[in-house]
Amino acid sequence: MAYQHKLAEKLTILNDRGRGVLIRMNYIKKACSDSKLRPSFLMDKAMESAMKYINKKFPSIDFRGSSVSSQHASHGPAVHHLVPSNGTRFCCTSHTRFIATIVCRDHVYELLNTIDACQCFFNITVNFDFTKSFLDLIVTYASVIIMLSRIDDKKVLVGMYNCAHEMSNGNSEPSYPRLGQMFLEYEQPLKKLTEEFGPHTKVVTEALLSLQMVYPRRNLPVEQWRSAQLLSLLSAPAAMLSPACCDTMACEYLSMDVMERWIILGFLLCHSSLNTNAASQELWKMALRSGLYLTLIRDEVINIHKFSEDYFDGLKGYSKRVADIKECREHVVTNCGAIHREKRHFLRNAVKELYKILEDEPGLLGPKALFVFMALSFSRDEIGWLVRHSENVPKTKTPEDYVDSQIAELLFYMQRLRTLLAKHNSVIQRYHVMYLAQFDSLVINDTIQSMYVCPEEESVLMSSFISILSALSLKQVENGEEFDFKALRLDWLRLQAYTSVSKAALALKEYPDLAKIMNMTQFHTRLMDDIDGLLVEAADISILCYYPRVFEKMFTQGSEDVAMQRYLMAFPMACTHFNQSCHDMCPEEKRSLKLCVTFLEEIARQTCTVVLEICAEQCNLNDQLLAKHCADTISRARNKKQKKQMPKKGEVQKEKPGTESQRKDRAIVTNMDRMHLTLSELCTAFSHYPDFTVFNHIVVPAEFLLSQLETRLTKTIVRMANYNQTTHEISRPSDLLAGIRAYTASLHSLSCYINIDMTRLVKCVLLQQTQPLDSQGGQTITTLYTNWYLEGLLRQASNAVIIHCPTMHCFMNQTIENERTFHAEEFSDIVEMQALAELLGPYGLKFLSENLMWHITSQVAELKKLVIENMDTLVQMRAKFDKPETMANLQKKLTGCENVLKRMTIIGVILSFRAMVQDSLGDRHCPFLMGPIECLRDFLPPDSDVKMTLSVYELASASGLPCDIDPVLVSAIASMRTDNSSSEEEYKLTCLLLVYIAVSLPVLSLDSNSFYRREYGGHQNNIHCLTTAVNQLSAAMFTVQRKNIEQHLKEFLLVASSTLLQLGQNSERLEAKNRESIYLLLHLIVEESPFLSQDMLESCFPYVLLRNSYREVYKTFIHTLG
Repeated sequence: MAYQHKLAEKLTILNDRGRGVLIRMNYIKKACSDSKLRPSFLMDKAMESAMKYINKKFPSIDFRGSSVSSQHASHGPAVHHLVPSNGTRFCCTSHTRFIATIVCRDHVYELLNTIDACQCFFNITVNFDFTKSFLDLIVTYASVIIMLSRIDDKKVLVGMYNCAHEMSNGNSEPSYPRLGQMFLEYEQPLKKLTEEFGPHTKVVTEALLSLQMVYPRRNLPVEQWRSAQLLSLLSAPAAMLSPACCDTMACEYLSMDVMERWIILGFLLCHSSLNTNAASQELWKMALRSGLYLTLIRDEVINIHKFSEDYFDGLKGYSKRVADIKECREHVVTNCGAIHREKRHFLRNAVKELYKILEDEPGLLGPKALFVFMALSFSRDEIGWLVRHSENVPKTKTPEDYVDSQIAELLFYMQRLRTLLAKHNSVIQRYHVMYLAQFDSLVINDTIQSMYVCPEEESVLMSSFISILSALSLKQVENGEEFDFKALRLDWLRLQAYTSVSKAALALKEYPDLAKIMNMTQFHTRLMDDIDGLLVEAADISILCYYPRVFEKMFTQGSEDVAMQRYLMAFPMACTHFNQSCHDMCPEEKRSLKLCVTFLEEIARQTCTVVLEICAEQCNLNDQLLAKHCADTISRARNKKQKKQMPKKGEVQKEKPGTESQRKDRAIVTNMDRMHLTLSELCTAFSHYPDFTVFNHIVVPAEFLLSQLETRLTKTIVRMANYNQTTHEISRPSDLLAGIRAYTASLHSLSCYINIDMTRLVKCVLLQQTQPLDSQGGQTITTLYTNWYLEGLLRQASNAVIIHCPTMHCFMNQTIENERTFHAEEFSDIVEMQALAELLGPYGLKFLSENLMWHITSQVAELKKLVIENMDTLVQMRAKFDKPETMANLQKKLTGCENVLKRMTIIGVILSFRAMVQDSLGDRHCPFLMGPIECLRDFLPPDSDVKMTLSVYELASASGLPCDIDPVLVSAIASMRTDNSSSEEEYKLTCLLLVYIAVSLPVLSLDSNSFYRREYGGHQNNIHCLTTAVNQLSAAMFTVQRKNIEQHLKEFLLVASSTLLQLGQNSERLEAKNRESIYLLLHLIVEESPFLSQDMLESCFPYVLLRNSYREVYKTFIHTLG
C-alpha cells in the first residue's frame, strides 16, 4: 500500500510547488504595497469608490447593478469600468496565482490525510529526509495562508477580474466562489488552520518532538561552545585525520531558523499538545526564547510572541501559555542580544582558525568536511538572526548588541570556506569515493545481512545501493568523470517512506543502524556530486538581499573600521547568493545588481581617495625638489660663510626636503603611514577575488577601481593646471608635467598592492587629456592651455606688449612699465614648450593648431577685404613697381597699409608660436619612426602630386618636423574658399596681397618700436614675424591655387626691394629713421624661405646696404660682462 501512495514523490513536488506559491504571494503583496510597483489603477482616485464597494460586498457583488439598492446605484458606472487596460494583465496574473493557492491547498490536504491514514512514523534522527519534507510542507502551507491574509488588495483584484470575466463571457469565473470562500475563511488564518490541523495533531507532534535530540544541542550557549572547543581541529591533534561523523549528519548543519519555524508554527497549528505534553511545552518555550522574529519568506516576518499571544488570548484554558510567552519575551529582550553577540565573536575566531588550517592543509577537507558545513551553518544562523533583529530592534538598554561592525570578517571567512571547497573539490571527491566504496557499502551490506525480514521492494532498493557504491573507484575521479547520485538519494527517500508507515513489513525505526549509515552515506554522496546544493542548505545568506538598509549599514560600519577594510569584498561577494532565493514560478521578481555595484563603487571610491591623497603628498614632496625652490637654499648656504645672523622674531625656519623621513622613534605614526596602511588593507580586499558572478553577470572588482581612478585622476590633472578664467592664470607646463610625473610614479606603486594594469590606466587618462573633452565631457588641459595661450600670451603678443625673441626661442615681456600678470618667458621658453608638447601630445597640438588656424583665417579674410578695397591701385602698382615717380603717386592713393602690416604681424606671431611648439615636439614621440619619416620628407620627388606632398608633410608635421609648406595652414586656407569665388579671383587676390605687403613695408619705419634689437634677434614691435607670415602664408595660398611659389615670391622680393630702396633717397626724411631695421626684413625673409636664395636677393637689393644696416643696428647694442 505504501508503494502506491508515492509519499516521497508527492512531498518533494509539493514542497517545491508550495515554496513557489509562497514566493508568488509575497510578490503580489509587495507589488500592491510598494508605490513603485503598485498598479496605477489601484491608485486612481476615480476607482476608490468602486474598490470600497467591492471590499464591502465581497464576494456577493452584483456587478451589473440590477439588484443593487439605490444607495449603491451611483457605483454602477465605476464598476462597469473596473478593469482598465493597464491593470488587466496584473489582475489576470494575480487571479491565476490565487487559484494556484487553492490547488496547492487541495493537494496538501490530500497528502496529509494519506499520511494520517498510513499512520506514518516521523523522527528527524532516523528518517531525516522524510521528516524534514513533512515538516517543511506543514510550515510552507501555513506560511502561504498567513501571507495570503496579509494581501490587503486581494478582494479587489479577484473582484475586478471576475467583473471583467462576466462582462466578457456573460457568466462568472468558475473558481470565483471557491476563491471568495477561501478569502473569507482565512481572514483570521490561525483560527481556520488550527481547525484543519486538529486531526493531524498526533503525527505533527511526534515529528516535532523528534527535534528534542537536535534543537537543544544546536542551541547551546557560547560558554559550552568554548568549553567543547567547537569547530576546532587543534583540540584533538591525534584525531585530526579521523573522519568527522555522527548519528545525525544532516542535522548538524540544519538551519536554526528552519527548526524554530517548525516548532513555533507547528505547535501553533497543533496547540493542544502544549497543555497535555510537558516535552512539547519545553521545546516550544526554548524556541520562544531564541528571538523575537521568525521569517515567513524573504523579509516577511512574524513577531512570534505577539502573534502567539494574540491567538492564545482568544482561547480558553491558555492563560498559562500566555504567561509563558510573556516570560520568554522578557528573556529575549534582556539576554538574547548579548548571547548572539558573543556567539558571533566566537564564530569569527573559530571560522578563521578553521579556514587557516584547511588552507594550509587542504587534505583535511576530506575527513573534516562536516566541520566546514557546521561552521557555515552556525555563521549563517547568526547572520540571519542579526539581520532580522537589526531591522526591528526592540526597546532595550543595550541596543549596541544589535549592531556588529565586525560582521564583515565573519562574512569573509564564510566565503573563503566556500571558495576552498570549490577549489579543492577533487580532494574531497578522492577521499569520499574511497569512503563510499570501501566503508559505507560494506557497512550497509553488513546491516542488511543482519536483518531478519526484508521485503522484495526494499531488498531491491538496498541491493542497488550496495552495487552502486561498490562500483566506485579512484580512477573515475582521476579521469574527471561526472558523478550523479540523485537517483540513489531519491531511492533512499522512497525507502524511508516505505518503511515509515504503520504496517510496513520492514520498520525503519527498528533498524536505527540502517538509518544512521544511510544518512551518512547520503551526506557523502552529496559531497561527490551536489556540493553546491549542500552550500545552499548550509551557507545561504540571500536574506541580506531583502534587507538592503541593514546590509548597507553593516557595510558602512565595516568600512569605517580600518581593521575590517580588508574584508569589505565579502559584501559584494554575498550578492552572489541572491540568485539562490529565486524561483522558477516567480520569474518577474526584481533581480538587481544595485547592491553589489553600490558596494564595489564605495570600496573603489575609498581606495581611490587614499591613492590620490598619497599621490598628492608625494607630489608636494617632489615639488620641494624642483629647481625653482633652490634660491633660498643657495642663499642660506652662501650666508653660512658670513657672520651668522639671528633669525627674526617669530620667523619659522624652513625645513629642508627629506626631513619628513627622519624619525627618532618608530612608534611615531605619520599621516603617510596611516594612508599606506589603509591602502594595503583596501587593496587586500580587491586581491581576493579577481571576478565573480551575480545574476549571470560577471563582475570584475578591479575594473571599478580603474574606473574610479580614471575619473578622479582626470579631474585631478585638470585641477592641477590651476586655470583661472577670470584672471587668466595657469600653472606652467613644466610644473604640471612634474606633478603628473610624481602622480604617475606613485600610481605605479599601486601595482605592488594589487594586480592591475596601471600603465594602461595612466595612458588612457593622459590620452584623454590630449583631446578637447574627456570621456565624461569635461574640459581637458588641452582645452585649458589652448585657451590660455590664445587669450593670454598671443593676444598680448599681437599688441607688442609681449615680443617674440628668436635668439632665446621664447616670448618675453617688454621692458616698459606695465602691469604684468605673468612672465611670458616662463611659459614659452624651450623647457616650457617641450613640457607643453609632452602634455598635449600630437593630438593636443593638432587641436591647438586648428584653433591657431582659425585666428589666422579670420585675419586672412580681413586682408582680402582690404585688397579688394584697394584693388585698382594695387594692380597699377604691380605693373609699375619699377617707376619711382608713379609709385610715389600711387602710394598716396593706397589706404590701410598699417592695418595690413598689423594683421600680417599677428599672423606671423601665431605662426612663430606654432613653429616653437612643433619644434618642441621633436622626436619625443615614436623616435623609432623619425628616421623613416625624415627620409620620406627629404627625398620627396619635386614633381610629386600636391596631394601626396601634403600627405607626407602632414605626417612629418605631426611628428614635429619642419616642412616647406605647412599642411595645416594649407587645409585652413582651402576651407576658406566658397562656391561663389573662382580660382582666378583667389589667385589675383593672393598676388595683390603680396604686392600690398611689399609696398607697405616703408610705413614700418615711422614706428619707433620698429628698431631691431640684437639681444632679441628681432624687432621691438614683432615685425620680424612678418617674415614667417609672408613665407608660410604665400606658400600655403599658392599651393591651394596650384601655382609656382618661387616665382611669386621673387615678384614680391622685387617689389619690396624697389619700395625699400626709395627710403634711402632722402636721409633727412622721417621715414628714414629706422630704415636699417626695415632693410633687415628682406634678409630675414630670404633667410627663412626655402624657395628664395641670397643670390636672388642680391640681384635686386645691394648686399652692401644689408651689411651697413647690420652694422648700424649693432652699434647700439651694449656689451656686458657677467
